[in-house]
Amino acid sequence: MLAPLLLLWPMSIAITYLVAKGIANQPFDHALEDSVTVLTQQVKQADGALLRRVPDKNRSGRDFLRGDDVDTLYYLVVGGRGEYLDGDRDLPPPQDPDKYRSGMVLFRNDTIHGTPVRVAFTYLDTPSGSDDEPRRTLVQVAETLEKRAQLANEIIKGVILPQFIILPVILALVWFALARGLSPLAQLQERIRARPPDDLSPIESGQVPEEITPLVGSLNEMLARLSLSIDMQKRFIADAAHQMKTPLAGMRMQSELALRQTDHDEIHRSLLQLAKSSEAATRLVNQLLALARAENQPQAGTAFEPIELSELARGVVQDWVQASFAQHIDLGFEQPAYSIMISGNPMMLRELLSNLIDNALRYTPAGGSVTVRVRSTLELAILEVEDTGPGIPQAERAHVFERFYRILGSNVDGSGLGLAIVREIAQQHGAEVDIFNNPRAHSPKLPGTLLRLSIALLLPDAPEEDDITYG
Repeated sequence: MLAPLLLLWPMSIAITYLVAKGIANQPFDHALEDSVTVLTQQVKQADGALLRRVPDKNRSGRDFLRGDDVDTLYYLVVGGRGEYLDGDRDLPPPQDPDKYRSGMVLFRNDTIHGTPVRVAFTYLDTPSGSDDEPRRTLVQVAETLEKRAQLANEIIKGVILPQFIILPVILALVWFALARGLSPLAQLQERIRARPPDDLSPIESGQVPEEITPLVGSLNEMLARLSLSIDMQKRFIADAAHQMKTPLAGMRMQSELALRQTDHDEIHRSLLQLAKSSEAATRLVNQLLALARAENQPQAGTAFEPIELSELARGVVQDWVQASFAQHIDLGFEQPAYSIMISGNPMMLRELLSNLIDNALRYTPAGGSVTVRVRSTLELAILEVEDTGPGIPQAERAHVFERFYRILGSNVDGSGLGLAIVREIAQQHGAEVDIFNNPRAHSPKLPGTLLRLSIALLLPDAPEEDDITYG
C-alpha cells in the first residue's frame, strides 16, 4: 500500500493548489467588482461626459481605486463611439463585446505589458444625445496577481506542512495494521508447515481472519476427500494383498508337491492344478490393473468421444464366442436396426461389457444361454446382459458391486472385482447399472440375472421404444 500512497500524495498537492487558487480569487474578484462599480458611478454622474469634467478636475479615475504596494491596478474607460475617456490605453478590451450583456460585471484573465492580470469589466448604456439607441460605454479594471499567488501559496503551505507529519503517521499505522492483520496468516502457515506428511486432519479456523475462513473451509473439505481416497487405497491394497495370497500359496504348494512326486500321473495332476492357480492369479492381477485404470480415468469427460454402441457391443461379444463354445453356452447378440450413439471412452466401455459377459458365462451352467442386447428409449441407450444362471438374491444386489465381495455358496472361481469395475466405469460415464431377474428364464431354480446399463444418448433422435421394466 506504500506505492499508492506515495502516488496519491503529489496528486493531492496538485488538486489542493487548484482549489487554493479558486479560493484566493474570490475575495480579490469581489474587490475588482467594487472598483468597476465605483468607476461606473463616476461615468453616470457625468452623463457620459469626460471624467476630467468631474467637479474636482485634478483628480483622475485611479484616485477612486484603492491600490497597494504589492499589486498594480490598471483601468480603462472607453466611450460608446470607441473614443478614449480615461485610464491606461494599453489595457486590451474584451473579445467579441456583442456577446456580453450591459450592466453585468464579468471577469477574464489577460496580460498587459507581458504581465498576467485579472480583469473585471462591464458595459453600460449612456445617452447618445439624439433619438438613436443608447451607446455602450466600456469600463474595466485590471489587477496583477501577486496577492492572489501569495494567498494560494499560504493555503498550500497550510495544507502540505501537516501532510508531511500525517503521511509518516499514516504509513506507520498502515504498516502496524497490516502486520497485525497478517500475523494469523503467518501463524497458520507455520502450523501447516509443521504438520507431518500423513496428518490430514482439519485445520483449526478459530484464529483465522474472517476473510479467509471460506478458504480454510474449502481446504478442509479437500483434506477430507483426500483422506477418504487414501483410506480407500489402503483398504484396496490390503484386500488385494490378501486375495493374492490364495493363488500364490496354491501355486507354491502344487509346485512343491510336484517336486516330491515320482509318479508321472501325480506330477501331471499337480501341474494341472498349478496351471489353474496361475490362471486365477493372472486373472486377478488383470482385474486389479483394470480397476486401477478405471479409477484414474478423467472424470470430466475430456477423453470421451462419439461411439456407436451396437458396433462396440458386437465387437466385444465376438471376442467371447470361443469361450462360450468351450463352456457349451449359447452366447447371443441383439441390436436394433437404427444407430445408437453415445459419448464415452471406448476402451473402458469394452472393459465394462467384457466383465459383464465374463460374469454371465461363469455363473451360467452348461447348456444355458447368455444374451447381450442393445436398445434405446427416447433419451437413453440401454445395454443389457442376461443369463440363465442361478441369479442374484435381492438381499445381495446392494453388495455385489463392492470390491472382493462374493456370494457365499456360489462355488465359482472369481476375484469379486468384476462388478466393482463395472460400477466404477459406469459412474465415470454418468450411467446407472441395475440388476433384475431374467424375465425369459424358465427354470424356478435358475431365475437368471439381467444387468442393465442406462447411459444418455449423444443424439436423442432414435425411434421411441417402450421401456420394459424387469423385476
